[in-house]
Amino acid sequence: MATVRSKDEIRRMVWDRLASAGVARPPLPPHGRIPNFQGSWEAARRITSLPGWRRARLVKVNPDSPQRPVRLAALREGKLLLMPTPRLRSGFLLLDPSLIPGSHYTRASTIRGAFRYGKLLGRLGDLQSLPGVDFIVEGSVAVNRWGERLGKGEGYAELEYAILRELGLVGEEVPIATSVHDLQVLPDRLPQDPYDVPVDYIATPTRLIEAVERPPRPPGILWDKLSREKLEEIPLLRELAGRR
Repeated sequence: MATVRSKDEIRRMVWDRLASAGVARPPLPPHGRIPNFQGSWEAARRITSLPGWRRARLVKVNPDSPQRPVRLAALREGKLLLMPTPRLRSGFLLLDPSLIPGSHYTRASTIRGAFRYGKLLGRLGDLQSLPGVDFIVEGSVAVNRWGERLGKGEGYAELEYAILRELGLVGEEVPIATSVHDLQVLPDRLPQDPYDVPVDYIATPTRLIEAVERPPRPPGILWDKLSREKLEEIPLLRELAGRR
């Protein structure tokens, strides 16, 4: 009988695999982060070819390096781009490409550039003024064909989704995609917790996978699973807690 691996064991295995195969790209090493990979631009093109992406007006994309091609595509296609700030400490950034010179889109698609060209949304009222999010792109360490996903282990992608869900800005059926290297797509089920957010689409440099029997997503913040540390460090969570 095969040994069931923990989330951390799976992450280490994937990070080691990317490094050993020579497909990890800066920032290096890939360990401890959403790993950048060879072929991220090709994977991004598979996401941006999806009908749901093409219809979307407001897209949320994580700020990690391998998803920068997706963020750049959003700006070039005239979409509003919502980016979480690192560790959610400052909330989110909204980038409106109509307010950014086209020659600056490449810089604006980076974290530092987003702070320069984006509008900071640090309070719930700022977010509630937004239209609904039409499409989400997340970074991943490991995924499988059921849409189960592991991030780097800090839980911020799950909290971002939960906050937007609490505010009615995303629903159960909003498409979520991730871009990864083929080596990050694993054949087995992944350990999952109630707050984990599965994806609908997995884009790699060589293929696009639509999740089979995707599990349901959490309906919002699972307060009984939220650590005091996260509550203290993220102002948006404290503000939401005050509304309960």
